Amino acid sequence: MAAALTSLHSRPEHPWTVAELARACAVSRSTLAARFKSTVGRGPLDYLTRWRVELASRHLRRGTDTVSAIARTVGYGSESALSTAFKRVNGISPRDYRRTTQAS
Repeated sequence: MAAALTSLHSRPEHPWTVAELARACAVSRSTLAARFKSTVGRGPLDYLTRWRVELASRHLRRGTDTVSAIARTVGYGSESALSTAFKRVNGISPRDYRRTTQAS
């Protein structure tokens, strides 16, 4: 799983698939999915979503980049795609998150 985690962490913007991660680990897709979930506690693509949202959160707290620019940086093709994932994970939109964290 180290190879999969290293891949996801080093290139979160890449459009990863389970098949591609499995090749990086030299295992089948089903083996990767089962081992990843057993080790990490969630599937590889769910983990990737949460990692991207964490990275976006850091950008939102630290900088003045637009949500659209942050979306591209962390691997989403649009502001809307990031907003959907961000809200699903955090229960709040990226814009509201930025306002909340900057007010603190």
